[in-house]
Amino acid sequence: MNMYEDIIKGKEKISIVGLGYVGMPIAIAFAKKVKVIGFDVNQEKIKLYKNGIDPTKEVGNKAIKDTTVDFTSKDDELSRAIFHIVAVPTPVNSDHTPDLTPIKSASATLGRNLQKGSIVIFESTVYPGVTEDVCVPILEKESGLKCGTDFKVGYSPERINPGDKVHRLETITKVVAGMDEETLNIAAKIYELVVDAGVHKAENIKVAEAAKVIENAQRDINIAFMNELSIIFDKMNIDTNSVLKAAGTKWNFLNFSPGLVGGHCIGVDPYYLTYKAEQLGYHSQIILSGRKINDDMGKYIAENTVKKMIKSNKQVKGSKVVIFGFTFKENTPDVRNTKVVDIIKELEEYGVQVQIVDPIADQEDLWNEYSISVINRSSVKNVDALIFAVPHQEFEDIKLEELVEMYAPSVSYYNKDLEVAATAELNTTEIKEDRVLVDVKGMFNKEEAEKNFLYWRL
Repeated sequence: MNMYEDIIKGKEKISIVGLGYVGMPIAIAFAKKVKVIGFDVNQEKIKLYKNGIDPTKEVGNKAIKDTTVDFTSKDDELSRAIFHIVAVPTPVNSDHTPDLTPIKSASATLGRNLQKGSIVIFESTVYPGVTEDVCVPILEKESGLKCGTDFKVGYSPERINPGDKVHRLETITKVVAGMDEETLNIAAKIYELVVDAGVHKAENIKVAEAAKVIENAQRDINIAFMNELSIIFDKMNIDTNSVLKAAGTKWNFLNFSPGLVGGHCIGVDPYYLTYKAEQLGYHSQIILSGRKINDDMGKYIAENTVKKMIKSNKQVKGSKVVIFGFTFKENTPDVRNTKVVDIIKELEEYGVQVQIVDPIADQEDLWNEYSISVINRSSVKNVDALIFAVPHQEFEDIKLEELVEMYAPSVSYYNKDLEVAATAELNTTEIKEDRVLVDVKGMFNKEEAEKNFLYWRL
């Protein structure tokens, strides 16, 4: 336990490798208790942190300004720490195979600066075996040290939910695993410094890796079931939300809802597990079926938007559609692997002009990854259809009355209560049918929306 005591007394430091949506909250939390080095290869990101700016919106600018984390993009600074936490992304390639480039790169960087006696804990989501079979050899090669003798490794999967202000690092039980009992105990005690909910000691590293990857696979499958139900009920002309509300009165009914499944976890992690299963000769039945349903939902939403536009007698080609929300989920600036982009691509296949309103999306990432820029809500005019794809809190104050002014002139004759046409000659039904509103997550009251909009939701 000398390492733990040395860290507590300030004689040794902890390093966090990767300061994104996961690594930053970890660094901030540990810095309240011990000395922390925060490393990221992105120099611009480090510059923002040093200036007290939190681009992730996970901890806030004040927390960044007040923290004692030693931010750096110089990898040789890592040699000043003895306990390392690696929290880098683990994305997938275009063919859905794991892209281990970030974690391999982080292992190489850390290996070049690894001091004897160190412990390295990986938090990145991976398939069972990556820590010991992929990362350890890289650490050994770059450091010239021997794992188990000169340094040790462990695994503690991240469970942070971006944008969630309730389920945070401190309030979620931390799964911790080590290559041996000594490593496990040291890692557990160190994590207990910041995790109020306590830790769960897994039997070994592979168990911890597997536990993490199935957490998100389970959620993915449950959401896929809801998405399939929404497709079925739509054909039956039954409102899915109403069905779920009724079914939810039973004590053991699981609380999931249909929607887009993107991001760097739920939409990615299942592929890590199925990839490893394929290597072992097993082809996933349930997991990949659920993935296919969820991956196709953006196209499904776009197709239904087009159907509604055709029903409203609009010319689809050359029409204008504005989408509210682009991030992979509500109340986070993270645009990685957002499925809203699938809606856009499908609509553009029909010749639709698409614009985006998202006040909290990371503008730089949005442009760099998708070549998309956003417009202000106030500039939305003369649209043929509106799609509310992501229910940000910033959209909660939008009233149905406000939406009226956003449509093409043919529907601008309504007064503020949306019920009486200002011109007697205009037929209310015809005008209502001219206004397409797609509400993916059911932000608006269905009954009120249907009075004056051609309304559709999952």
